[in-house]
Amino acid sequence: MININLLSVSNLPKLNKLRKLELSDNRISGGLEVLAERTPNLTHLNLSGNKIKDINTLEPLKKLPNLHSLDLFNCEVTMLINYRESVFTLLPQLTYLDGFDADDQEAPDSDPEADGDGLEDEYENGEEDDDDEEDDLDEEVIDDEEDEDDDLEGEEEEDGEEDGEDDEEDEADEDLPRGEKRKRNLEDEGEEDPEDEEDDEDD
Repeated sequence: MININLLSVSNLPKLNKLRKLELSDNRISGGLEVLAERTPNLTHLNLSGNKIKDINTLEPLKKLPNLHSLDLFNCEVTMLINYRESVFTLLPQLTYLDGFDADDQEAPDSDPEADGDGLEDEYENGEEDDDDEEDDLDEEVIDDEEDEDDDLEGEEEEDGEEDGEDDEEDEADEDLPRGEKRKRNLEDEGEEDPEDEEDDEDD
């Protein structure tokens, strides 16, 4: 819950298994007893960039026995004299404060326990399930494509029937010029046209 203008953690739900909580860059100034009540197994707590001014504000964190990393960077409390010694004295369970231990040794880049080590198997199993789902989707896509091909073949057959009707109409059209040709052939064979006979009688 980083940089969301959070004023307090009073509405935080009960999260017994939560180990790492990021509350940096908010406006929290106190009320940390809620964390002890609702997130009892916290190991990492980041309160950097909040409005925490006094060492006493951190006292409720004593009730978090597993808390070994606390970040208060950019909080006013860090400007107090003997700030680090006071916090380590108040919270003896702490190993790291603002990324360094009591001997000023820097904390490792990652903590497997806090970063969810042990969830890899579940993640891998999840990936396998996703692969199975993808295979099922591929099969559905193939089936859809086959259905589309069948539909296209049906349309082609219908088009073929329509083409057959067009061919019959073309043949009917061809019969007409053939009749004209027959008439011309009769004229070529010497049959006289009735109009020509009338002309001969007038002569």
